[in-house]
Amino acid sequence: MAAAGRRGLGMATVALLAAAAAVLVGFPSEAATKVSFVKNTIKSHDIVIFSKSYCPYCRRAKGVFKELKKEAYVVELDQREDGSDIQDALSEMVGRRTVPQVFILGEHLGGSDDTVGAYESGKLAELLNIDNSKDDL
Repeated sequence: MAAAGRRGLGMATVALLAAAAAVLVGFPSEAATKVSFVKNTIKSHDIVIFSKSYCPYCRRAKGVFKELKKEAYVVELDQREDGSDIQDALSEMVGRRTVPQVFILGEHLGGSDDTVGAYESGKLAELLNIDNSKDDL
C-alpha cells in the first residue's frame, strides 16, 4: 500500500508539473508582454514619449514637439498600473530606466537632453521632414 501511495503522489506531481509547463510555454511572460507593448506603441506612432506627468524633464521634451507643432503619442507611466513594468521593459530595450524616453519613426532618440539637442541642431526637423527654411520675399 505504501508503494502505491508514493507512486500516486509521484504521478500527481508529474501531472501538476506538466500542466504548469504547458501554461508557461503557452503564455508569454509579463516582461515579454510589456516589451511587445512598447514595440507596438513605437511602431504605431511617428513620435512616442514615455513620460511621467510630474517630471520636469518630460515636460521639457513634450514642449519641443509643441514648439514644432507635432503631436506626440505620450504614455504617462505614472498614470498606469503597469507603468513600472513598462519602464522595466524600456530599460531592457534601450539601456535606460529614466524618463522621458523619446522615439521618432520607430528609432530611439533618447531622453530630454537628447531631444532638446536634436531640436537645436536641426536633426529633429530633419528626422520629421519639417521644412525650416523661410521664404525671403
